[in-house]
Amino acid sequence: MARVKKSKIVNPFISVGYIGSEYFCDRTEETEELISNLQNGRNTTLISPRRIGKTGLIKNVFHRIQQDEKGAICIYLDIFSTKNLHEFVQILGAAVVNQVLSYERQTMKRIMEFFGSWRPVFSTDPVTGVPSVSLGIEPVQTEITLKTIFEYLSQSKRQVYIAIDEFQQITYYPETGTEALLRSYIQFAPNVHFIFSGSKLRLMAQMFNTPNRPFYQSTSSMGLAPLHEEIYYDFARGFFEAKKGSLAQEVFHAIYHTFDGITYNVQQILNRLYETELRVDNLMQVNEAVLHIINRNSMQYEGLMTFLTNNQLSLLKAIAKADGVENPQSRDFIRQYDLPSASSVKTALTVLLDKELVYQDGSRYIIYDRFLNLWLKRLV
Repeated sequence: MARVKKSKIVNPFISVGYIGSEYFCDRTEETEELISNLQNGRNTTLISPRRIGKTGLIKNVFHRIQQDEKGAICIYLDIFSTKNLHEFVQILGAAVVNQVLSYERQTMKRIMEFFGSWRPVFSTDPVTGVPSVSLGIEPVQTEITLKTIFEYLSQSKRQVYIAIDEFQQITYYPETGTEALLRSYIQFAPNVHFIFSGSKLRLMAQMFNTPNRPFYQSTSSMGLAPLHEEIYYDFARGFFEAKKGSLAQEVFHAIYHTFDGITYNVQQILNRLYETELRVDNLMQVNEAVLHIINRNSMQYEGLMTFLTNNQLSLLKAIAKADGVENPQSRDFIRQYDLPSASSVKTALTVLLDKELVYQDGSRYIIYDRFLNLWLKRLV
């Protein structure tokens, strides 16, 4: 299979996806710990809020493993969009087949013989030219197909590493016993190693820390904090200096703390500054970059607001104006922002948490998307 030619990276501040280790900042200890866990047969639960950098860390770990272990199979799944076990199995099956496409055709022939009931649809990405496969699996064949996938992986002579992102999504599946079913196959696949990644702390904690749940104490646990500011600054400064420019430390400090060190948001700002500026030495440049991103996202934010009730939108605006709140049901908060009753606020807060528009950071409720937070503050 022909190699896809890599395009030149114009902007080194990547906010989506993983390009390579040279564009990945730090996480040295986390990378080493994850690799050690996987290679020593310890499945790992990785929990942190979204946009901290879980996916980038996983991709970096897989990049390292594939450099060190010849023939290792690394599979990344994001199951956030799945609604049931059938969709999960379709995504898992397609990921297995697409990974096998990276190896010799003889192996591809073998896998299709192994899964005689699958109806593969082969296609090619129109931009990259990379071949891919989608699968047609009958709903009545879901559980037997899942069993067959694990049998195939277990019989493989390769070490297999699977990361399932947003793993808490399986708790929403309508099928009963999904956790027990998955656990029953996972524990008898000694050459298949897992990272279970999730952003909803409460659900993930319940799955892995509750004694009567199938995954109870079956993994090592890891959390992610924001990148260390000094290390992040050295990383960012290096790219500006490489193009004969500069990035003032006090400006980076302001960016980092304005966005609480959230990698996704900081990367977006740095990406814009790298595009438009040579020397970044004042906050006016940062403000212009922030305003550009907010304006670019405004249509998306306006559409999002149409899906909220008046109570939910009022509470979201109040949390934005307050820059977070410890007790949104308190009399003082409700009176200050002219909110409805405490019970109505509680109902609205539950919805905002479920939609991941708001999350609890320690003792405070804050808005997930810091750019959305700034956009809302401009409305009130």
